[in-house]
Amino acid sequence: MFVVAKGGEPLMPCHPARARELLESGRAVVARRVPFTIRLKDRSREDSTVTGVQLRIDPGSKATGIAVTDGRELLGPRGLTALACRGLITIELRHRGQQIHRGMMRRAGYRRRRRSANLRHRAPRHKNRTRPSGWLPPSLRHRIDSTMSLVTKLCRYAPVLEIHVEQVAFDTSVVAGVGESGSSEGWEATYTGSEVRAFLLAKWNGSCAYCDATEVPLDIEHVRPRRYGGSDRVSNLVLACAPCNQLKGTRRIEDFLNDQPSRLEKVIAQLRRPLQDIAVMNATRHQLVETLSTIGVPVHPWSGGHTRWNRAAMGLPKSHTIDALATGLLDHDRDSIARIPAQVLVVTSTGRGSYARTTPDRFGFPRLRRPRSKIHHGYATGDLVEAVVPRGKWAGRWVGRIAVRASGQHRVTTLTSRFDVSHRHLRMLQRADGYGYGFAPEIRLSAGREAAYSGRTLKGGDPGNVRTPDA
Repeated sequence: MFVVAKGGEPLMPCHPARARELLESGRAVVARRVPFTIRLKDRSREDSTVTGVQLRIDPGSKATGIAVTDGRELLGPRGLTALACRGLITIELRHRGQQIHRGMMRRAGYRRRRRSANLRHRAPRHKNRTRPSGWLPPSLRHRIDSTMSLVTKLCRYAPVLEIHVEQVAFDTSVVAGVGESGSSEGWEATYTGSEVRAFLLAKWNGSCAYCDATEVPLDIEHVRPRRYGGSDRVSNLVLACAPCNQLKGTRRIEDFLNDQPSRLEKVIAQLRRPLQDIAVMNATRHQLVETLSTIGVPVHPWSGGHTRWNRAAMGLPKSHTIDALATGLLDHDRDSIARIPAQVLVVTSTGRGSYARTTPDRFGFPRLRRPRSKIHHGYATGDLVEAVVPRGKWAGRWVGRIAVRASGQHRVTTLTSRFDVSHRHLRMLQRADGYGYGFAPEIRLSAGREAAYSGRTLKGGDPGNVRTPDA
């Protein structure tokens, strides 16, 4: 749990049991519900011992892992010191880049339709319009802004001394399959004529996609036949030997490989090798580090290979939050990750609503008029409230998010139910900030790995200080 002094300065996080004790004794009050933060009423920053914590970040295309850690140095029998890196809080920040992208494409479609229908005489605009340096599409800029917003909030509630961020770089041509066979053709080559064949030979390793036959003439085969709407894009093309090509004919691949489910799964997975997420990471990795550097805390970038090396040395599974814990410098002979939180705080970007004042139909024409005010009876959609229902089916005390209505009958959504309640029975707990909060269990280790991990001891340390991931 995060702790701040009576003046609002961040102090060292504490255990939830200690936070409950401080609240019950009246020495602290709740400053924020999510992430849970208490404020001490009788202690200032000068009267406290603050050693500082580290912030470790594992950026991702759809989600970003963030871990708040501290280090405890232990002295061994030979005078060597070992660092026990303890995970205090782990957070998974889920982005909404795809939602923003779909909204931008929908808006572009509305505008394109209106221009083509009403302004046929309009001359085309020039294509030499420039963008400012460092410009990114809104779907990519959102990933940097949301990560920066959460990191700034954590620096407000915890004494962050340094930030470790994974700055991973992907080779798009290798991921696409080009280069694995020594081909010099780039991923973004013009796929016409022989270049299509060269790319497919590199992607499918010069073998038939259906029977793995090599050293035979290979034809270019449409996975989804053109009679069923299949295109000539490279994502719909494979290489097939003459017998397989004739045997498949114009059948769907699901019907052709119905008796070979493993091969069907392999072919589909090869076709879907994602490149969009990789392009997102390559486009935002430098700007993320530059943006984090403006906080005023030292930022240390690390490679993705270093994170994988640390995680493999500690025998940990892969997840965004565990990768965040493994980001940074660790001496594998002495240091260890001594604690992994059992629960992950899941922060989902939801936005703050829409600026649109009308709801359009599928053609882009106004269908419904939205209210101009987003606040009704003192509440806005997304606020965290406490509902005390005096009678009826939903009688009792409930905590959840609300969706406001102008009538005052707001809808409360909890973890298990959803109902309407009057604004008179609500009490504000936390204003909406554009994010949704929840909890999820951390990835569990297998039985063998968990036993090995629980038996790991630090050189020169106390085995009691080394906890299993359930601690």
